[in-house]
Amino acid sequence: MTAVPSLTLSGVVLGTPDPQALAAFYQRLLGWSVEQFEPNWVKLRSPDGGAGLSFQTESDHRRPTWPAGPGDQQMMVHLDIAVDDLDVAGAHAVAAGATLADFQPQDDVRVYIDPAGHPFCLFLRD
Repeated sequence: MTAVPSLTLSGVVLGTPDPQALAAFYQRLLGWSVEQFEPNWVKLRSPDGGAGLSFQTESDHRRPTWPAGPGDQQMMVHLDIAVDDLDVAGAHAVAAGATLADFQPQDDVRVYIDPAGHPFCLFLRD
């Protein structure tokens, strides 16, 4: 077996028709700072280090459907965000511009939709 090379996940990228607007939403939600700002690309950095969160222009972006049914645009990725209090964090997410999803598959997780349609989950920190 070949040795695994040193690999480091540097970030997650979400496609959107408006990267500046979606980055501004996640900046309000997470409190992260802007590391890179270009017309078609914005990268946020966590104050704790680790992987960043970036947003790139996707002119043909189609909002995913949650939950997706046959023929619906599937979500390609979603973010899991650990919180101390679901109600407080949920109110903060809505104030930042998120929408609570109609379908909630678990009692201890809350699914929200960001302004570009990407689902994300808030769950209680262990």
